[in-house]
Amino acid sequence: MEKAGEIVSSREDFLFWKLGHYFVVENGYRIIYLSGGRDEMWLENTANKKMPFVRLLRYDLDWGSWLYRDIRYTGAHAEDLCRQTGRNAFRVLNIYVSEYAPVDEYQMYLAEPLLVNRGRTEVHTILLESGHLGEGLRRLNNLTGGNFETAPGASGEDTYALQRIVLEHAARREEQERQLFDAGRPFFTYVFLAVQIAVFIMMTLFGGTQNTENLIRFGAKYNPLIIDGQYWRLITPVFIHIGIMHLLMNSLSLYYIGPLVERIYGIWRFAWIYLFAGFSGCLASFLFSSSISAGASGAIFGLFGALLYIGTAYRDLFFRTMGSSVIMLVVINLIFGFSVSGVDNFGHLGGLFGGFLAAAIVHFPKRRRVGVQFGAFIVAVLAAVSLLYMGLNGYVKGR
Repeated sequence: MEKAGEIVSSREDFLFWKLGHYFVVENGYRIIYLSGGRDEMWLENTANKKMPFVRLLRYDLDWGSWLYRDIRYTGAHAEDLCRQTGRNAFRVLNIYVSEYAPVDEYQMYLAEPLLVNRGRTEVHTILLESGHLGEGLRRLNNLTGGNFETAPGASGEDTYALQRIVLEHAARREEQERQLFDAGRPFFTYVFLAVQIAVFIMMTLFGGTQNTENLIRFGAKYNPLIIDGQYWRLITPVFIHIGIMHLLMNSLSLYYIGPLVERIYGIWRFAWIYLFAGFSGCLASFLFSSSISAGASGAIFGLFGALLYIGTAYRDLFFRTMGSSVIMLVVINLIFGFSVSGVDNFGHLGGLFGGFLAAAIVHFPKRRRVGVQFGAFIVAVLAAVSLLYMGLNGYVKGR
């Protein structure tokens, strides 16, 4: 008989959540899927090169044919993970927690990993059967390089406590990831927009935005004057635009991508990234292009570079949220730039790399990667000094 209010669970339920605790709390995996009945979990930790993905299923097996079909389903889902994470190859650990083994033949489905994704992804399957855990636990520890152990007897309260710990730990981690996209409200995005629009209006009133002399007068990139010492022309072109369509396209791009980057990095980091990327774009254009040029596109490409930097620090989060779209936009814009005349592609590339380096120098609010930050700072200084020296000493195209 059951006591009133007693939490009922089986040994298998306890083992399932003990595994959840082992992977999520002890080994840093995150929950990427939890079924409504809380009997299936997909876990991810790509810092674990040996076994970056784990699937746990609490299900009392009956027939080997069902087991085979479910392993195939796991393989298909693994192929989806390849596409979502941008990875070509990895291993998936597929664990079944069951009271009994299937009543018919099934061992052949566990003997070798299932190969999917053209053989680049391996799905290793383990059956943890309550009455015979020894072999399954040995395989588990061999595949993960760990030392998982479980107590055979546990009450419903123990199972519930484990479940609560695992889910609360996962919720805290999700909150930390959410905060990465909410470091501050956009401010400098609108300041920079206002400045470039104001400059455009002033130029229109005092000679036009497509007049060469007026462009030079307001601060466009003009190599001979930079060589003569007007180094401020390596930043002022960011706020100058040549024609209304040029202003409109760059303003729309800044309006849409600027707030996203500013929320992630905070207002002061965003200002630094934008201005340094703009400077880097002008410097690359100064070195490799003799044409008069202006525009915010180098700085905007720098914002894409800052988003790409997220992929180096939080690869999985990056590809789950924005990674594929960001990479596609960068590629499309670069292809467009190289296929259309009158576009300063060197400025775009310089801005892209400058934004990436600027983001690496400041990293993210309330987070540190001292080695990476210091290394990026050294690279940025050396690159800027070297390129400027080359430009001022005879390596400028068209000098």
